[in-house]
Amino acid sequence: MNMRKIYRKVAKEYGVSVEEVKREMQAAITDAYTNPLNNNEITKAYQSRVPCKGEIPTPEELIRHLSEQAKQNY
Repeated sequence: MNMRKIYRKVAKEYGVSVEEVKREMQAAITDAYTNPLNNNEITKAYQSRVPCKGEIPTPEELIRHLSEQAKQNY
């Protein structure tokens, strides 16, 4: 399933726009990367494994990474 279909499915399920889904996903990811409670070496090590163009991954980058990890573990 491609990202566009995923966004549409989530948006439809929750009765919101695709833009809102993307915005909320990015907000959650940004919070996870900037929250002082997550400022420990273990969390930073896991976060650094996510390939991304900037300091904080986009939803697409994070989902791609997590799906690849899931495939490797099966």
